[in-house]
Amino acid sequence: MHGTGGGVNLLALRSHNAALVLDLLRTAGADGISRLELAERTGLTPQAVSKITARLREDGLAAEAGRRASTGGKPRTVLRLVPEAGHAVGVHLDRDEVRVVLVDLRGTVVGERRAPLDLGAGASAVLTAVTGAVRETVAGVLPAGPFAGPGVGEARSAGAGAAQASGSMPLAGPGSPLGAGGVREAVGEARSSGSRSARDAAAHASGSMPLTRPGSPLGAEGVRDAAVHGLDSVPLAGPGPGPGSLIGVGVALPGPLDHARGVLHRVTGFPEWDGFPLREALAERLGVPVVVDKDTNAAALGLAAGGEGGSFAYLHLGTGLGAGLVIGGSVHRGARTGAGEFGHQVIQLDGPPCTCGDRGCVEALCLDAVARGDTAEAARVLGAGAANLVGLLDIDVVLLGGRTVATAPEAFVRGVGTVLEAWARRTGQEAVPVRVAAGGGGVVAVGAAQMVLGPVFGRGGG
Repeated sequence: MHGTGGGVNLLALRSHNAALVLDLLRTAGADGISRLELAERTGLTPQAVSKITARLREDGLAAEAGRRASTGGKPRTVLRLVPEAGHAVGVHLDRDEVRVVLVDLRGTVVGERRAPLDLGAGASAVLTAVTGAVRETVAGVLPAGPFAGPGVGEARSAGAGAAQASGSMPLAGPGSPLGAGGVREAVGEARSSGSRSARDAAAHASGSMPLTRPGSPLGAEGVRDAAVHGLDSVPLAGPGPGPGSLIGVGVALPGPLDHARGVLHRVTGFPEWDGFPLREALAERLGVPVVVDKDTNAAALGLAAGGEGGSFAYLHLGTGLGAGLVIGGSVHRGARTGAGEFGHQVIQLDGPPCTCGDRGCVEALCLDAVARGDTAEAARVLGAGAANLVGLLDIDVVLLGGRTVATAPEAFVRGVGTVLEAWARRTGQEAVPVRVAAGGGGVVAVGAAQMVLGPVFGRGGG
């Protein structure tokens, strides 16, 4: 990228065409892809592709990967994505630990950290643990990045608060003329705007908040759009390769929660979190855009982005039990973003009490069997719940994950598969395959990072 000013203008990437090109550069890998191939695969004219790739190269997101022989004329220049031009953080906030990963634009993990955590310790303790783990993970890979230097956190925290109050979090990169005082002024204005719309609040804020480098194509109107449209229009918080190239943070944790607003509901077993604005609280502390979703949704999104096709259910059995659903290639969250509370379907009336307050839930029965050391029974119960899901949604495959499954993956695959095969025989249908999800213990955290990366490449994300 040019200079040391603000970051890549992701508003320019909101264009469907530019996102298509960027995603093809990503999937082409290190070998790259020619402009002619980009035009053929996108249906764009060669002139349009040349303009888009010139912008991407100027911003440091694409680079030459060599030349390739052509059928006629001079060799074709091949372009590739520059993975280190941007990074995203994924956080898996579990009931007893936090796992943080830092990924580059290809989704490759370049930094990781795990630490014990008690989700019931209270908001202050949990937020401190999460922000500390995020900062340490990022600083370990980007030592001159967005969390380096004294006072950076305070200014960025205020900046995130201002933008979050107006609907999203457009942030300036290092070297921006935006200082802590200007941020605080905008915070106060945005929060006191009362009944004014997010667009109006952002418009006023843009007058006192220079959110981009001088000469950036993102002007006041772009700032207003960023406030309304969210993460996919937020500038990269930094100058590209090296310092500050952090797009945002995705946080995944047990539900239920409101993904759209980033607000927690009565997290199973931890009702004290009901109504807590986690997205806003973390954005204020970290100073970068934050997306919040259920752990199972994040995992499902990451698996789909990693190449898992069709319609599938990801069943996560760890400290709890939930499902991430991908229907027709997209994560299904439901009208109120509450879909996937798989563990709390009742399959035994008057069964053992569950932490959700009901009785006989799949989660309670599974975890009771695990506590007794009866893995076969836990797998059988999980299979009964999976059979209900298969019958309801007619999915292509069931994927299993979570730390409990990881202790005996073959036993769980065999047990769930046996139940689904019996269901198939009764219904006269083919048995739905069952297998362990790719990604191991990091599948949720990596998926959380994909919530941030997805919009950059024109895919569904946060």
